[in-house]
Amino acid sequence: MLETKEQLDQIRAKIQDPDFQAGKGLSNEVNIHIYGYDPSEEMTIRHFVKQLEADKKLHCNLKSYNLYDVLLSIIEKKHIEKSVPKMEANKGPEFLLEKLGKVATVQAFVKEMDYGPCQQGDVLLLSGVGSVFPFMRVHSLLGALQPAFPDIPIVVLYPGQYDGLELSLFNRLAPNNYYRAFNVN
Repeated sequence: MLETKEQLDQIRAKIQDPDFQAGKGLSNEVNIHIYGYDPSEEMTIRHFVKQLEADKKLHCNLKSYNLYDVLLSIIEKKHIEKSVPKMEANKGPEFLLEKLGKVATVQAFVKEMDYGPCQQGDVLLLSGVGSVFPFMRVHSLLGALQPAFPDIPIVVLYPGQYDGLELSLFNRLAPNNYYRAFNVN
């Protein structure tokens, strides 16, 4: 099995491939790809994302979203960022989860990531999946993102296992069925 850095190099090459960007060879399937990695490799993944975002020679138009940053942006736009810590301290984490669930909906995440008309060569890269758990579950988000971004590949960097049928966050949580994506590696 390849080392994480070698797999990430393959992902870098793949997202630049015009056939990948066009979704060729998918037989009309959705152009969603998941790279499951060992959660202990999180810092390596973060470094990789920063390198991709800074690469001026990348042969794709990378649209990179850290889901935690998206969550913070949603909270800031609702002007509740100062009340969140107080809410958790006074009412508990379950109350906070319930209240943020009404603000940080799947639709709010999609709206926050909607950057306008997609173009050939765009690649949507999602990271920070573990940081938004349990506020957002990636299988729910992907279901909503696909109609919003139907013509570009979506690549998810997922801290856990994806076997082509099920997602298991952190390699510990009970798996969720998600069979519409392809393993990127």
